[in-house]
Amino acid sequence: MNDGMHAFVTTANGFDGYRVIRTFGIVRGITCRSRSMFGSMGASFQTIFGGNITLFTELAEQSRREAYELMIQHASEIGANGIVAMRYDATEIMQGVTEVIAYGTAVTLEKIP
Repeated sequence: MNDGMHAFVTTANGFDGYRVIRTFGIVRGITCRSRSMFGSMGASFQTIFGGNITLFTELAEQSRREAYELMIQHASEIGANGIVAMRYDATEIMQGVTEVIAYGTAVTLEKIP
């Protein structure tokens, strides 16, 4: 994986001081996660008291992070050094199972002299 690419991922359509010299197309990272029985029980207890359900928050953050890393890996594998127009989406596939996707357009960026 290209760790330097993390600086070149944006929801915008470009980067100040850089130009897109090549577009590769869409790259994505997909992960499917389910709640464990113990996690669901713990989260149920947290709902009694209200507020942030930290077990679900942590699961959501882990899912997004994994999808993001897979998207960057995909872009790196095809030779891109940046991703523009990056987005997340999530879909419940079945009760308790959620698909999280990170996607964007893989590009080669060049610093403007």
